[in-house]
Amino acid sequence: MKKLSEIVAAVKDYSVKRVAVAAAEDLTVIEAIKAAIEGNVATAILIGDEKTICAYAEQTGLSLAKKDVIHEPIPEKAALCATHMVSSGKADVLMKGYIHTDDFLRAVLDKEVGLRAGYRMSHIFACEIPAFDRLIMVTDTAMNISPDLEAKAEIILNADYFCEVIGVSSPRVACLAAIELLNPKMQATVDATCLAKMSDRNQYTPTCIVDGPFAFDNAISPAAAEHKQISGPVAGWADVLLVPDIEAGNILVKSFVYSAGAKVAGLLIGTKAPVVLTSRADSAESKFYSIAAAVLTSGVQRALRLKIGNVHY
Repeated sequence: MKKLSEIVAAVKDYSVKRVAVAAAEDLTVIEAIKAAIEGNVATAILIGDEKTICAYAEQTGLSLAKKDVIHEPIPEKAALCATHMVSSGKADVLMKGYIHTDDFLRAVLDKEVGLRAGYRMSHIFACEIPAFDRLIMVTDTAMNISPDLEAKAEIILNADYFCEVIGVSSPRVACLAAIELLNPKMQATVDATCLAKMSDRNQYTPTCIVDGPFAFDNAISPAAAEHKQISGPVAGWADVLLVPDIEAGNILVKSFVYSAGAKVAGLLIGTKAPVVLTSRADSAESKFYSIAAAVLTSGVQRALRLKIGNVHY
């Protein structure tokens, strides 16, 4: 799949999923839900401030039944309620609404009602950028703050899983840093070098192609890679950008959106049910694409393995 609209088309034949939205009192969230309902992609249960939710629904022309809204005006409690609906099987997909990411994630990680699945959780944005003829995945942008080498290896595996879902086989993963050479004083370059060698030794199953370190330009621009005399199957053609930390990922994706006109779909990977996690400021269109991507992942079984120490997926 090279465009987010292809994800929407792919789920047309799926059974309609039910999305539980935490803190749903947001206009773009309601617009996204309306699009999902009209597109026969998903239905929704909206948890949050009932008065505000209903006002936005009326504004957008979304018809809501009383059973579709649960009044819980405290965002943290709304997140727990929505998460419990998914973990108990009353809903299929969890979605973040107008709530801070850390408050939302506390519910996802809750030991009683959360969605832990025994895998490392990581976040991925699929970005449709006008200048590119393919989707560019960026990870991790919202979950792992400063991942170490082992965490990055597991994040790559999550990205490989998502790429499999959208039909990108043997994805090319570029480990980003500020420079293209190993510098022992720059941990991102050390990690990237190790991750690339792991790829050479087929430590990812199924096999993704991992290389690095790469500066951003020579990861996505064949001309920049050629000019800097950087070769290999990933150089200039990355499908996945593994960022060194959460700040880099957050800045990179938002620069795509606000400077390059990108559309995005954001998901949390590694949970026992699909989780839509976007920025509160993201457009209704991007939130709709995120719902469709979550529905798509719900139909694909996870069957990946990482050969590193005692960690097996």
